[in-house]
Amino acid sequence: MKVAVLYGGVSAEREVSLSTGKQIIAALEQKGHEVTGIDFHPSRLNELLDLEADIVFLGLHGRFGEDGRLQGVLDMLELPYVGSNALASGIAMDKAKSKMFFKEQNIRIAREVVLERKLYKEQQAEISFGFPAVVKPNREGSTIGLTIAHSQSELLKGISEAFKHDDTVMVEEFIAGTEVTVAVMGEKGNVQALPVVEIVPKNKYYDYESKYAEGGSIHYVPARVSEEVTELLQNQAVLAHEALGCEVYSRVDFIVPHDGSAPVILEVNTLPGMTPTSLFPDAAREIGLDYPEMIEKLINLSLKK
Repeated sequence: MKVAVLYGGVSAEREVSLSTGKQIIAALEQKGHEVTGIDFHPSRLNELLDLEADIVFLGLHGRFGEDGRLQGVLDMLELPYVGSNALASGIAMDKAKSKMFFKEQNIRIAREVVLERKLYKEQQAEISFGFPAVVKPNREGSTIGLTIAHSQSELLKGISEAFKHDDTVMVEEFIAGTEVTVAVMGEKGNVQALPVVEIVPKNKYYDYESKYAEGGSIHYVPARVSEEVTELLQNQAVLAHEALGCEVYSRVDFIVPHDGSAPVILEVNTLPGMTPTSLFPDAAREIGLDYPEMIEKLINLSLKK
């Protein structure tokens, strides 16, 4: 097939996306496809208008890639693409909105305060759940703009930093626990959760370096949790994927609290990373799908949408 790969982009996750795109292009070429790679920029939409492709593979992350706007353009151009539609992508990118959907499915969420730039006053930053608290932009990924605040002064600094990346900021209770993620894949009505992956960062927290630097974290597949917790995580990952209307694949992140209480969902990633250190390929490998086969499967699933 003729496959166009859009990668790079203009978001804060550009470097990750460049790595993802190169991996996807290499895998598609290995499978014998005719591949066109495009370092996407919103100012060059004409590159899409003249695009001849059987399908578009989105190797983008963050804004103008994962947030639904590009998916809407591709829909108008009637160009098939891998992954979720515009609406599901937009909801998943909005952490505050997506948490409403998770709550409806009785999936545990962390308590939060949502701050809007236009309405924000420092006295709004009073939190009832205490410190430490997690401060993050509402529509960013890869821990960009994220702060773990241990005091009111750190909280205010963290909010100021997060507002550099988004007009909406979320302050959440910090839940001590094990970070895990569940890859989800399949066509509507037959969505499967892959083995749970446990993440042990070398740094204190699972930050940007831990995610993308070689050796920045250790991944245990399957995760070192009980069968009961594994089943719960997989069921809730599928529920979250379906509640947002996601298609083909996603990756759902959770915290398993150290105190033995119910897992807490963090977010759904509709375009999870596909770099050499990424989590989705690790989970696929555990069920016998090497990287090129995984990419091929995602294309085939997308053509059935």
